[in-house]
Amino acid sequence: MKKLEIIIQPEKLEDLKAILDASNANGVMISNIMGYGNQKGHKKIYRGAEYSINLLPKVKVETVVEPDTAEPLIQKIVEEIQTGAYGDGKIFVYEVEDAVRIRTGERGRDAL
Repeated sequence: MKKLEIIIQPEKLEDLKAILDASNANGVMISNIMGYGNQKGHKKIYRGAEYSINLLPKVKVETVVEPDTAEPLIQKIVEEIQTGAYGDGKIFVYEVEDAVRIRTGERGRDAL
């Protein structure tokens, strides 16, 4: 099993949910987060004063999928979510050794 940790801009969340639903992802966890990447935020001018915004709002979406589903899903996300601008986000891929459904005790694929 593969865990996908997808960091995106908040306005792209509905697009990502549609992709995950179409790919039969069994469940997702969504968190509102803040952070910055290579550019360390950006500068804004408010009433003539310049100030730095270095923590930008992001959304983290986590899901666990079958290994054969992971790569096509990643490609679909990249194709449909990217704008070509800084801050589009990242996808981190982790190996999941096991999963256990607490309610029934099912393990592995059955627990998804």
